[in-house]
Order: sequence, then structure tokens, then C-alpha cells
Amino acid sequence: METQNKFLAQRIYFILSALFICSLVVSNLIFQKFFYWYPFGDVEFLGAKFFEVSVGILPYPITFLITDIISEIYGKKKANQVVTNGIFASIFSLGIIYVANQVPAIENSPVDNALFSKVFGQTALAVLASMLAYLAAQYIDIQVYHFWKKLTQGKKLWLRNNFSTMTSQAVDTFTVLLLLCSFEILPWEVFWKLFISGFAFKIFIALIDTPFMYLAVFLFRRKFNLKVNEELSID
Repeated sequence: METQNKFLAQRIYFILSALFICSLVVSNLIFQKFFYWYPFGDVEFLGAKFFEVSVGILPYPITFLITDIISEIYGKKKANQVVTNGIFASIFSLGIIYVANQVPAIENSPVDNALFSKVFGQTALAVLASMLAYLAAQYIDIQVYHFWKKLTQGKKLWLRNNFSTMTSQAVDTFTVLLLLCSFEILPWEVFWKLFISGFAFKIFIALIDTPFMYLAVFLFRRKFNLKVNEELSID
């Protein structure tokens, strides 16, 4: 690869990594707000409204799209690398939140101790739960993605993009809700309702992001003259 193209490929990788880490950290910070989005009307299944989900789920699908793009273009090693970086970023943000929560607010602070603790006080357990679920889900996503990539010899991009995301999101949704209920952050009676609604939402988003995946791969292949199943080396 030419030096100029290699520099561009590295720069794009760093940008994708930054977007990935930002999306991951933000999703861990805003998770406590829930909302109801009903693009199909007032639909319910087994008591779960489509879609009754946490706002933390909004940036989360972006992380799986990014890891799929990195897996396709830069390879399995680089995808695993950005996932590991995301873990460290989450731990670091957790440390900052813990320190901030211990610092007493002044009398005329717009956000007092009680409000700050209410919003961020449970973040430590939530981030721990999210990280454990995320760690399992992201590595599963990469493994499944490359399994299908190898099996199809780099063809059927839609298959590996959707199958890897759906499999990993099922693991992520189940694990994070299991841990949140175990830590008594959420009551057990909402477990299956939130699982069904959250997983259905993630499948819906996974289907929507497929055209973006195709567009990204097309642009990469055209810019760097990549053949089907060929990956960029930026080491």
C-alpha cells in the first residue's frame, strides 16, 4: 500500500475507533432514561411494547456497525483491538464518575449531591453489568462475523452483518438485563418485557444499518482498490 493511502487508512481507523468508544461510554452514562417508540403503532407481544427501551440503546447499535466495518476492512485483529480499547475507556470513565460522586457539592450548585447520585450513583454497577455483557457480545459478534466471512469466502455481506449482530445482541441484551436485575437496579418483573422489546429493537436497527454497511464497504473498496475478502494492513 502507498504511504499516502496507508496514512489515510490509519486515520479512518482512528476515527472509527473514536466513534466506537464515544458511543460505548455515552450508552453507559444515559441508560437510566427509558422511552417508548412506536413506529408500528401501539403493538405488544407477550406484554412487551414495541419499542419500550432505554435511551442507552440508541448509540449502542453504532458500536456493532463499526466493529463489523472494521472486521470487514481491517480484519479480526483490529476489530478485537478496538473492543479492548473500549473496555479500558469504560473502566476509566467509571473511575471519573466514582470520584465525582464522592466530591461534595457546594450549597448553590445547580446539581446537588442527591440528584447527581440519583443519576450517576448506580452507574458503577450499571457499567460493570454493561461491560460484562458488552465484552461477551462484542467478541461473539467478531467471531460470528468472521465465521460467516470465511464460510462464504467474503461474499454475502448482508448475511454476516446481520447474523453476527443479531447473535451478539441477543447475548448482550440477556446478560445486561440479568445483571441489572441481579444487582436490583431493575425489578425482575420487567426482565422479559425489556428483553423482548430491546432485542426486537436491536434486530430492527440491525436490518436498517445493512445499507450503511454496504455503502461503507463499497467506498473502502473503491478508494483502496480492495478485492472481495481483501483486508487493509495498517501495522
